[in-house]
Amino acid sequence: MDSSTYKRYHEDDFDSRQHLESYVSENPDSASHEDSLIFPIENLTKTFTEGHIKGDIVIDLSLGSMVHHLFAACDFFKHIIVLKSRDSCIIELKRWVDSRTGAFDWTHAVKLHADTEECSDQLQDKERKVRTALQHVVKCNLEKEDMMDPIVIPPADCVISGWLLDVISKDQNDYMRYLRKFSSLLKPGGHIILMGCLEMSYFIVGKHKFHGFSYDEDFARKALVGEGFIIDRCKVKKRTDVSDHTDWKALIFIAAHKEK
Repeated sequence: MDSSTYKRYHEDDFDSRQHLESYVSENPDSASHEDSLIFPIENLTKTFTEGHIKGDIVIDLSLGSMVHHLFAACDFFKHIIVLKSRDSCIIELKRWVDSRTGAFDWTHAVKLHADTEECSDQLQDKERKVRTALQHVVKCNLEKEDMMDPIVIPPADCVISGWLLDVISKDQNDYMRYLRKFSSLLKPGGHIILMGCLEMSYFIVGKHKFHGFSYDEDFARKALVGEGFIIDRCKVKKRTDVSDHTDWKALIFIAAHKEK
């Protein structure tokens, strides 16, 4: 298939539930379990427990309706604000936040967090804390100069973005443009955490192949430095998943803080 015919995450139909089932469901025998779940959970836990990143508000801008990366944040921030550009992703996420029948089951991710933090006796408490903190799921328009207009939200101590820049960016300039918008949501001196896939050109959800922006570690680092960030942690993990659902070569995790 010609890459020009690939669907765009924020422009075409996207099955949020199918995405969760394909990439982050409970399947410990799958190689993607280590890549999509364990790698981000371990790095987020290490980053937050060091104690440098904490505060009142963390804003999340991530792909689909994923929440597994937020279980590590609930102990360090009072409020979690999730921004989504797609109604389908908002509906799917709110189904879990409100504990509705048929919501995606994140028990396996909560257990991974608890095991990583060595507090497996607090599984239910961890889910409750995230649901309590995550009471604001807000629609945004990624193409507006002020993507929150007309809504006003307070500046954040930290912005987390998981895999979203990978799928909304057409090229390097696009990546920088969106990164600048994400950065504008931070307080002076605030932190940003990016998780992404390196050298990815596509990912498949259901029967549809979606566009992916291919970049490497060097570009990701330079993009953050170019926006005035100082990198505090950068980890790269080579892919172990051998499925043909996507063609990424490695995962990247970067935590950085904005110069005041």
